[in-house]
Amino acid sequence: MNRTKAERYAAQAYGVWVEKSMYGRKYMGVERSTFLVDAAGKIAKSWRKVRVPGHAEEVIAAVEALTP
Repeated sequence: MNRTKAERYAAQAYGVWVEKSMYGRKYMGVERSTFLVDAAGKIAKSWRKVRVPGHAEEVIAAVEALTP
């Protein structure tokens, strides 16, 4: 499996390979998302349709809350 195919497979598995629209044109692309994975390898929290302002602070707070 080449890199592009592997990346698309991972994006589909996480549910972030979605139909997007810009200037009336529809196309497939990756939705901006962040996933926090715990020590057991499970998704502890997810953020969809991420906007930059304040996002890093929110993720850091979630990591700190997850850390014993």
